Amino acid sequence: MTSRLTALLPDLSPWRTSRDFRLLWVQGLVTYLGSVMALIALPLQIKDLTGSPLAVGAMGAVELVPLVVFGLYGGALADAVDRRKVILLTEAGLGLLAVVLLVNAMLPSPMLWPLYVVAAGVAALAGLQRPAMDSLLARIVPHDQLAAAAALNALRWQIGAIAGPAAAGLVVAYAGNVPAYATTVAGFAASVLMCRRLSAVPPVEHAARPSWRGILEGARYAWSRPVLLGTYAIDLAAMFFAFPNTIFPFLADELDAEWSLGLMYAAGSVGSLFVSLTSGWVSRTRRHGLLVVFGAAGWGVAVAAAGWTSNIWLVLVCLGLAGAGDMLSGLGRSTIWNQTIPDRIRGRLAGIEVLSYSVGPQLGQVRAGAMAGWTGARPAIWTGGLACVATVGVLAAVLPKLLSYDARTDEDALRRAGEVTDLRKRGVTAAE
Repeated sequence: MTSRLTALLPDLSPWRTSRDFRLLWVQGLVTYLGSVMALIALPLQIKDLTGSPLAVGAMGAVELVPLVVFGLYGGALADAVDRRKVILLTEAGLGLLAVVLLVNAMLPSPMLWPLYVVAAGVAALAGLQRPAMDSLLARIVPHDQLAAAAALNALRWQIGAIAGPAAAGLVVAYAGNVPAYATTVAGFAASVLMCRRLSAVPPVEHAARPSWRGILEGARYAWSRPVLLGTYAIDLAAMFFAFPNTIFPFLADELDAEWSLGLMYAAGSVGSLFVSLTSGWVSRTRRHGLLVVFGAAGWGVAVAAAGWTSNIWLVLVCLGLAGAGDMLSGLGRSTIWNQTIPDRIRGRLAGIEVLSYSVGPQLGQVRAGAMAGWTGARPAIWTGGLACVATVGVLAAVLPKLLSYDARTDEDALRRAGEVTDLRKRGVTAAE
């Protein structure tokens, strides 16, 4: 019995194997704990200044274009330059934007327009950074430990996502926006210091210069791989239809439970954390496409239930179940991406990944905010959840190779494993 329980615990091999993985793990936790303060304070500040669900949802529209443009370019950049430098410079830029939020909040009458400007700037810098960050994992962690690394990264985010929103909700409610934004500034300052200690991660030999032609090459590669295409499409659909976070303040008002706002933001992470803490089985799983499909469908069902019920405690339980489904789908996506994508175009494909798991929530904010202004928060949530389930079912039917994906037999996964072996023989990898 004890051995079975032990087998469920997270696989710590990546933590023991790679110094850079350990450093990024801690850095990511510190950054998230700081930035989540701004993630919650910003929409609440817009709500207080305007009283409009549409104005809050418009934040997603403001972020969309910078995220698309800089996400694609950031992918090409990550293939051409030292990924450590990209991460370091963009992290410093995000810290400066947090300073802008802090200064604006300290004004006698805070202004609305800087909030949208900062939101657009954060989207641009995140678009530049995330391809470099995401494509780094396959270079610093052994190929056979990628699934375990994905689970550990998820565990890091869930720890932050549970502690962060709960604390941020209390800080914003009882201390105000200034302490929240000050915490964000401090978090980025600490993160920059840790990023400076990362090993250099130079591009592969004969790496192409950043160009739109190179970006199109990555897009053509993704389009030619039904498995990858399925992961992108399902994640985009799930986030577009069933990402209710931006209207949580209005849901809390409708349920007469303003005290629950921080818990709403944290509930999904509780479910995700449960999956992460019992993720030992992930290292032994080979059918990651099944995780993507059934996890996304479970997310949609749980979100629909959260919007349908009027009991705040059932809402929180449903949001927790939604987080568990999202975690399963995310583990499947991350593992497939790292197992199959060649390193020479890893950054460009990571840029496309940014679009799939970031543009979806941005569009989802606009959809949820607009519909909540028309029908109310609860109908906007449950109808989106049902639409998510239906769309995931259709995509799974038209992309059967995603469901049948097996890391032991997939040609791209086997080719990528051979590439990693070759890189290690030549000393290109940064893993220690």
